[in-house]
Amino acid sequence: MTPQDTQGAVAHWSVQDMLREYLTTGRMAEVVYRDGAGQVCIAHDTIRDIFSRAGKDFILLGRGEMVGVDHVITIDGRFPTVSCC
Repeated sequence: MTPQDTQGAVAHWSVQDMLREYLTTGRMAEVVYRDGAGQVCIAHDTIRDIFSRAGKDFILLGRGEMVGVDHVITIDGRFPTVSCC
């Protein structure tokens, strides 16, 4: 997912697997994302939860910040994008 691609707001299964890895291990991650105002934010935190609402996937950071997966730019330098087909 890229911030520009808002049509496919549900994360691909491999992105979900990567997020679940961080969730289950409790490992700290550097999450770079765009907030609602379009500002680039960097959080060094754990991923507390992964969930879907209204057809979109979100992560909940340890500090309580909810981030849409489609707003995530990188997690520990890895791009959560998948080219399919």
